[in-house]
Amino acid sequence: MKKTLLAALVIATASFGTTAMADTIGKTPQVLNLTDNAGFFGDVFGANNKGNTFADKFTFSVSGSSMMNMNAIVSSISPSADTGLDFTGLALYGVGTGGAADKLIASGTGNAAGPIDVWTLSTSNLAAGNYYLKVSGNVVGTTAASFGGATMMMAAPVPEPETYGMMLGGLGVLGFLARRRKQKQA
Repeated sequence: MKKTLLAALVIATASFGTTAMADTIGKTPQVLNLTDNAGFFGDVFGANNKGNTFADKFTFSVSGSSMMNMNAIVSSISPSADTGLDFTGLALYGVGTGGAADKLIASGTGNAAGPIDVWTLSTSNLAAGNYYLKVSGNVVGTTAASFGGATMMMAAPVPEPETYGMMLGGLGVLGFLARRRKQKQA
């Protein structure tokens, strides 16, 4: 009885050790080189990675005193839905400083899934600082797979002085009308 119980315990312990876990693959972090506030990013995964996951980070910095708007797109194209990659996320994070955690700024949106997988992300008013784009997903086939993306940043529009003048004029008219209505009621 003791030998049977011991053998069952050994077999059960061995089966826990052989549970298949997905590996996280990919080269991370990678530097996103921006030329005139635009750049390309991506990664390539070798064959026989089916079931593995990836969470690639592409780091970049925003400098200067003006706020920036950012647009990014990432895509992967495969012969069929059971080969290539399946994206699970595209997100923009601000890098924490002084021991603070990284902060999620914006999450992307899946626009197409299957053989053609496309995600986009848009955000506005990025201040000077350090950031990274995180692309995550799963490898669904046994063949090699890759993804590529592009990003572009533009200075956030600054209102013209005429806009402020029109706003102040409108507030003045509203104040005049409110005062007139109050006098009429009295």
